[in-house]
Amino acid sequence: MGKWFRISHISAGFIAVLVGYTSSVAIIFQAANAAGASAAELNSWMWALGIGMGASCIGLSLRYRNPVLTAWSTPGAALLVTSLSGLTMSQAIGVFLFSSLLITLSGITGWFQKIMQCVPRHIAAAMLAGILIRFGMDLFTAMQSQWLMVGLMFIVFLLGRIWVPRYTVPLALAVGMLCAGSLGLLHLETLAWTPASPLLMPPEFSVSALIGVGIPLFIVTMTSQNVPGLAVLRANGYQTPASPLISWTGVAGLILGPFGGFSFNLAAITAAICMSKDADSDPSRRYLASVWAGVFYLFTGVFGATVVGLFAAFPVELVAAIAALALLGTIGNSLAGALADDHGREAALVTFICTASGMTFMGIGSAFWGLVFGICVHAAASRIRPS
Repeated sequence: MGKWFRISHISAGFIAVLVGYTSSVAIIFQAANAAGASAAELNSWMWALGIGMGASCIGLSLRYRNPVLTAWSTPGAALLVTSLSGLTMSQAIGVFLFSSLLITLSGITGWFQKIMQCVPRHIAAAMLAGILIRFGMDLFTAMQSQWLMVGLMFIVFLLGRIWVPRYTVPLALAVGMLCAGSLGLLHLETLAWTPASPLLMPPEFSVSALIGVGIPLFIVTMTSQNVPGLAVLRANGYQTPASPLISWTGVAGLILGPFGGFSFNLAAITAAICMSKDADSDPSRRYLASVWAGVFYLFTGVFGATVVGLFAAFPVELVAAIAALALLGTIGNSLAGALADDHGREAALVTFICTASGMTFMGIGSAFWGLVFGICVHAAASRIRPS
């Protein structure tokens, strides 16, 4: 029983959910508002997303004994902000179901797994490092505005590495919360804990909406979320089969789409937190951190939009600092894996720089293009390299 309640697993799961919600929940609100959502419909959206992410995290992590973390599609939500205007909520629900159906079919047919098997491991590691590097830099950016709180967290993290390496991140988080409270940076006074009520919203299938919004939502979710999400697993040495993961995230969308669950996919950044050494020194037990993340997701789903107030109560500098500290080890390991092989170093470097640049082309983010350019350089180098 003790293995289920290890503080490092609980804290890694909590930090993953904290980072996921605080970094993009505002975009979900904007997307719902673009579809003309009422307060009840917005609460149902948050209920569906929390329940879907929680159930899939717990189920997939326990099934494969790997740290599988799911999330909503943040780029997909950003797409919806600009695309749902003029559509009814019923038409939006039809779009969600259509996109989830395409995701389910891509998993069942196995084409996604076949493509990802062609990605060299050092390219995947470079892409992961490129995704996470800005989070590491945010530590020192946050230190500029809240030097006392972030500085104390950093000192505790360094000292913890020496004396209690397993608990460095939880200790840093505890010190950050205490410091934020003493400085008056925690705003808990407006919290009102009210359970959310799911609301069934019937779909309406508009051909123009399915083509104009549903297909782009599917493409963005697959390229900007599922590709890096699976690459994170591969970069950390987990060979979880891709097809079932993609299929089940699609099925979750089909079930919860009528309640506002617009998209579910593999997580990348928050997943890396649960795959770090700080979560557990033994890679075979890190799946328990994802299970705890699922528990916290279920909690956020039960309380719906109300729980957002809890995450909003934390100062942005605390969230940025704890995310950076939780990801430092993963960033280092990814860079080491990406640059270890002399022959693949140039391709890995191109992947890393392109991904870290944040470029967007044809509506697709830098993680996908970093992968494309890196594979092209790798293929070219393999052809011209002398035997």
